[in-house]
Amino acid sequence: MFTCTTHDITVTVTPSYIEGQSDPESGRWAFAYRVEILNGSGEAMRLRSRYWHITDAMGRVQEVRGPGVVGEEPLLSPGDSFTYTSGCPLPTPSGFMRGHYIFERVDGSMLQVGIPPFSLDAPDGLRTLN
Repeated sequence: MFTCTTHDITVTVTPSYIEGQSDPESGRWAFAYRVEILNGSGEAMRLRSRYWHITDAMGRVQEVRGPGVVGEEPLLSPGDSFTYTSGCPLPTPSGFMRGHYIFERVDGSMLQVGIPPFSLDAPDGLRTLN
């Protein structure tokens, strides 16, 4: 697990390798990641957007931006959490991801919340310190 707290919002990521969706002979490794977002602040906030910076083992970077997560823009009241699972294919057996979410406060102001950097590693692949 990888955890980061920004402005009293804690983001925990648990990555995993998906063997059944991977085809190493064709240069495709599939990974899932489970994200839990816990609002430890004293105010309600809505998750409006996400940004991902994905780096494979060759140093190639892909950036992903978009509204919400998995088609939702959840509202988290104080003490609430939201959990979702998503995935990432890579052309190498390892890599890493990092990023941030943009939350909107009730007063309309925006807040950037960090997503901890986390490693994606196939179990049989050569491990690279990402």
